[in-house]
Amino acid sequence: MSFARTVRRKLRAAAAPAVLLLVVSYFLWNAAQGDRGLEARAARQQELAAAQADLARANDEVATWERRIGALRTRIDTDALDERARAMLNRADPDDIIVTYDKGQRLF
Repeated sequence: MSFARTVRRKLRAAAAPAVLLLVVSYFLWNAAQGDRGLEARAARQQELAAAQADLARANDEVATWERRIGALRTRIDTDALDERARAMLNRADPDDIIVTYDKGQRLF
């Protein structure tokens, strides 16, 4: 009986530290691997960096489009616009007087 009593006493003495060790190891594991642990924080930091890069790219695109739209809002001389459009499209108005030149006598 003495041996069984000694074993039981030692098991009771080791039970509290074993339970405490299990509880502490559970919290340590969750601190590293859990939903709010160190690895999850690193993943969130990477997602944040990617989102910030997307935001910077979107802001650049918005600035580009605002510049383009701002250029459209300026006053354009309609005669100059008409002249330039005809020159680029190689077209003429039926009321225009067209003077043709030979190849060697071109003005420009």
